[in-house]
Amino acid sequence: MNSTISLLSQLVTRDSDESQMTDLELDNAQYGYIPSESVAILFLVLYGISTVLHIGQSFYFRLWWLLPTAALCGVGELVGWGGRLWSSFSPREDTPFIIQISTTILAPTPLLAASFMIMSRLIQRLGASYSWLTPTWYTRIFLPCDIIALVVQGVGGGIASSADDQAGAEKGAQVMLGGIGFQFAVIIIFSILALDFTTRYLLDRPVRRADSNNTSSRKPMTPKLKVMLIALGFSTVVLFIRSVYRLIELSDGWNGRIIETEVYFNVLDGGMVVLAIFTLNFIHPGVFLAAEPQLPSAYTSPSEIKLRSQESV
Repeated sequence: MNSTISLLSQLVTRDSDESQMTDLELDNAQYGYIPSESVAILFLVLYGISTVLHIGQSFYFRLWWLLPTAALCGVGELVGWGGRLWSSFSPREDTPFIIQISTTILAPTPLLAASFMIMSRLIQRLGASYSWLTPTWYTRIFLPCDIIALVVQGVGGGIASSADDQAGAEKGAQVMLGGIGFQFAVIIIFSILALDFTTRYLLDRPVRRADSNNTSSRKPMTPKLKVMLIALGFSTVVLFIRSVYRLIELSDGWNGRIIETEVYFNVLDGGMVVLAIFTLNFIHPGVFLAAEPQLPSAYTSPSEIKLRSQESV
């Protein structure tokens, strides 16, 4: 009982001290504000649940590529929001600020790699003849781009965290901004190609003729594949929104109005990544991309019928 009263007294005292901080002290608090303890705890709980689920689902469905993608994203976000929770108690400490700014920028990058893998498998399941890139080339092109973006952002974070002055920190921010900008461009290109594939599939307008062994021909859009495609689109949109926010945020440096407004970060970064990572928990590739029994009769698209009739003439 006494320990509980003592803890409540400490929390009340800390909140009272924070409310009495001057503007100068807030400026020295790294963020320009005091990170909310309750918000940090909420995101830690959400990311913790999602990460545990992703690890368990990866083992259950034996989809090991989700461990270094979706699960790794969750671990990175846990570290980042742990830093923000630390900062809510020690707002003027450098270490938690550096931890959270680096990890919350880097963490969603592996999750984007999961989107590339899922799109590759969707194309394989629906018909590669409707895509400008084959399923293999989706992973060969976009996964290295994701790694490049991760490395550049990591280098920028290292420069900023080791800087001895404001100029060095700003240089690190610019390098990180370059990595985020590159990642943003990759998302746009990926989205255009994915949208083009979906449109061509729905309109039955293949990019090229299906191969002789019929592996790239049109296949039916099952309800599960449709849900997976919609989930992938939603996840890509929220990660796109998050990238736009990060670009605008870092373009102002470390002392801009946007980076010093907590609600923007909570909603446009933390909230968007939560939506994206939980989407893959609920609409999991292990369920919605699982192989289904073959239909008794092969499906032949109108374009294939036309091609075959032309060949027979």
